[in-house]
Amino acid sequence: MAAHRKPRSRSAGGHTIRTAATIALAGAATATGFDGVGHAEPQLTPAQVKAKVDQLYQEAEAATEKYNGAKEKAEAAEKRLDGLRDEAARRTEQLNEARDALGSIAAAQYRGGGLDPAVQLALSDDPDRYLDSAEFVERAGSRQATSVANVRRQLREIEQLRGAAHIELASLKSRQAELKRHKKTITGKLGAARRLMSQLPAEERAVLGGDADRASRATTGAREELAPQGAATTEAPNSRAAAAVSYAYAKLGSPYVWGATGPDAFDCSGLVQAAYRDAGISLPRTTYAQIDAGRRVSRSELLPGDLVFFYSGISHVGLYIGNGQMIHAPNPSAPVRVAPIDQMPFAGATRVV
Repeated sequence: MAAHRKPRSRSAGGHTIRTAATIALAGAATATGFDGVGHAEPQLTPAQVKAKVDQLYQEAEAATEKYNGAKEKAEAAEKRLDGLRDEAARRTEQLNEARDALGSIAAAQYRGGGLDPAVQLALSDDPDRYLDSAEFVERAGSRQATSVANVRRQLREIEQLRGAAHIELASLKSRQAELKRHKKTITGKLGAARRLMSQLPAEERAVLGGDADRASRATTGAREELAPQGAATTEAPNSRAAAAVSYAYAKLGSPYVWGATGPDAFDCSGLVQAAYRDAGISLPRTTYAQIDAGRRVSRSELLPGDLVFFYSGISHVGLYIGNGQMIHAPNPSAPVRVAPIDQMPFAGATRVV
């Protein structure tokens, strides 16, 4: 990040963010930053720093949801691959048993003075090619022909399984590479946010951290002061929605960790998924899949337990608890907390049950 920085003199007060740091961080946050050619930038006010940090967090969360989606697909591909390998192993064992049976029949015929084609099958290095020969088809008796056809079918099925496993392995490797890219994006943006904040003096960082500090302090009294849990669960449309709301209340104060689904840390979609999992309902892992997991409802129809989504890319989600408020896992700067739903650009809502 800092490879292109040039030494610059600091202001006497040391209370401003200088050009080089801003260029480096803006470049990490968005492609629309300054070109980094050494020209002086306007000094950033604490409010501008907060805006940049918020943007970095939002972009990191969008990347987190992509990471979650890629991880889910990678896990599914790995599960399919394991299943295919297990099935191929079972089929191979069955094939060996079938070939041994043919070999036993052939050995008996050989001892009786005849040499059945099955002997050649049992001893052949390439039984599939041998099975295709016209000579074998003409000479094999009906019993052996049925057994041989079964062996040939098993051989082909095993090859199909191996081909499918090869495809799944390629898919898994692709997903793993995608995970690595998204992880790099996430860690880069979160690191950029931290460095941007660190450029400010302590008193200005305290000002910017005021919202998160107030949210943390409010956490302990959120049930009584902001949105009473009893009212939220009573107004929920059914017992499962009420159970999800209760779970979210119990997790107030838990840290935000990207990619986490509980029980002690969460990202935004991980919290919602965990809340409904506790209520006995399985939700998709990502925000952009969760929004289609139930019936869409308008903002005016919201009830406790509804999922509320934000930003045009559907990159953030919270659990509505009534009175225009939600419980959500915001970003690494703040724990799971109660917040107004008009804090972010509203994108839609879904009622799961």
